[in-house]
Amino acid sequence: MWDFSVGRTLGLMGQTLPFIVFRVIVYFGIAVAYVLVTGTGVGIGWGVGAFGDPDFRVGAMAWGGIIGFAVTAGTIWFLREYLLYIVKAGHIAVLVELLDGRQIPQGQGQINYATEIVRNHFTETSVLFGVDLLVRGVLAAILGLIQGIASFLPIPGLQNVLAVVRAFLRVAIGLMDEVVLGYLFRVRTTNPWQDAETAVVLYAQNYKVMLKNAAWLTIIMYVLSFVVFLLMLAPAAALVWFIPNAWGAGGFVFAILFAWAVKAALIEPFAIAAMMDVYFRVIAGQSPDPAWDERIGQVSRKFRELKDKAANWAGIGRPAPGAPFTAPGGPVA
Repeated sequence: MWDFSVGRTLGLMGQTLPFIVFRVIVYFGIAVAYVLVTGTGVGIGWGVGAFGDPDFRVGAMAWGGIIGFAVTAGTIWFLREYLLYIVKAGHIAVLVELLDGRQIPQGQGQINYATEIVRNHFTETSVLFGVDLLVRGVLAAILGLIQGIASFLPIPGLQNVLAVVRAFLRVAIGLMDEVVLGYLFRVRTTNPWQDAETAVVLYAQNYKVMLKNAAWLTIIMYVLSFVVFLLMLAPAAALVWFIPNAWGAGGFVFAILFAWAVKAALIEPFAIAAMMDVYFRVIAGQSPDPAWDERIGQVSRKFRELKDKAANWAGIGRPAPGAPFTAPGGPVA
């Protein structure tokens, strides 16, 4: 079925419990912010609506909720680089340490240790964010290339199947940009553009194994997310009673928000840890295949941009891949 160990991956989650708690605080904080600001907007709309007829009040409440939701979404959009830099990248960094058999601090020290690893390799959030955006684009192009190869296979009805698989794998491939980020931490990158280029070529030449596991993990993620959504419907509906004139769609929207928070805080890191485990094992001893490098370059402008940035990066020599990270105060034993 799949090539990852559920037990081993859950063990990794347990060892990074401080980060799991940190993620819960951050993502549930975002969900609560959406609820509070949206609810406040609906409440203001209800108050403004008192100056008109019932239809005017309903419209004012709807617009108040939309504006509140949009304000929160805009704020989160501006904070996206911080979330990637501190929350996601930090957690990936300590997961890589564990996958390579090294010990990491516990408690609050784990988050500080992870932050130092990220800063050691990405002194600016813009570099990390830029690498992440380019890698996403390249991975999408690789998926298109794989689908193009499959389209030439003489199998009846294959195109109908591919249409479903294409939509599904676009979600599954979303896991891989963070696996590539894990590779950068693993090789102690000093030229993130060049190492990201290497990582995506290694992914492409092992696409069968990687997509199979990504597909399974996507199924697991969304089944669990749907279950969480159902469980959240009741408490979310209860929250709606605190909104003036009981906003009808509120319970459904809030349940989606809290299900997303559980997915981002608990389910996604499990999937990413599992994918990194598979990826690191399958690429062991491999070198990037020049044929795949050329293929990707032909179909992906972003891959060519990645290569240009790698060539123009003013970096220094890279430490050996197995070298331990040295945090301020010395390495962790």
